[in-house]
Amino acid sequence: MLSAFLPSDFDPKKPIALIAGQGLYPVLVAQAIRRAGISLRLIGFDEETRPDLVESFPKEERRVILVGQLGKMLGTLENFGAGYAIMAGQITPRRLFKGLHPDLKAARILMSLKRRNAETIFGAIAAEIEKLGVALLDARSFLDDQLASDGCMTERKFPIDEDFVAHGVQIARECARLDIGQGCVVRKGTVLAVEAFEGTDEMIRRAGTFKTEDALFVKTVKARQDYRFDVPCFGLKTLEALRESAIKAAALETGRVIMIDKPAVIAQARAWGISLRGFTA
Repeated sequence: MLSAFLPSDFDPKKPIALIAGQGLYPVLVAQAIRRAGISLRLIGFDEETRPDLVESFPKEERRVILVGQLGKMLGTLENFGAGYAIMAGQITPRRLFKGLHPDLKAARILMSLKRRNAETIFGAIAAEIEKLGVALLDARSFLDDQLASDGCMTERKFPIDEDFVAHGVQIARECARLDIGQGCVVRKGTVLAVEAFEGTDEMIRRAGTFKTEDALFVKTVKARQDYRFDVPCFGLKTLEALRESAIKAAALETGRVIMIDKPAVIAQARAWGISLRGFTA
């Protein structure tokens, strides 16, 4: 089986267009799709997508556009003859509101939205993609081996009491339900910080200004998560933020949080004495 997250009628003969944002995540997706022997195309974003990923595609199989050029992106999907698309990698959050270069298509969509946040914007983009007859895949597709797994992944006793883990999960879940963010830092039943617009790593650094002995970082998902474009991730940058903030424990929702380069993350966590645990809510 190629991936548990692919639709039951997935046709590996149809090309996939990778819509790639920042970081290593889209690189891992590209590698996994290529290993599966599926034809792959790339739509990247100027000042967002890694240049080495762009250069790994022949010129006729890639297109780099500005953030906001929705009409150009849709036209490229049609020109590629893509049967599927997959979104991977973050777009700098502030660029969705400042520094955006909307074309007429994007401007019309933005004007139609009563609430403008990452979820509504990407949801509207997803609807436009699927109007073309291009199926937008679950962003966990092909990365089954990169997901958080049950139990203590760093092979040591998890240092946080179960009651305090449950409290952290409850807070993170409630913040996700209210669309505030998908993570929090708690300590012995006290909330040190919750994730909002600044993102995970800055939230962790903010928590680090308080006493962090026995603190816990929790990453979860919304009850109605749209996995086509909004999958929470945990990678080396976040692990570094935990180390800088002297936070020694993290709990990640099993099967739903992508660990970017999971073997490297686990190895580095062990080296830094940070315990990583998967939980099922």
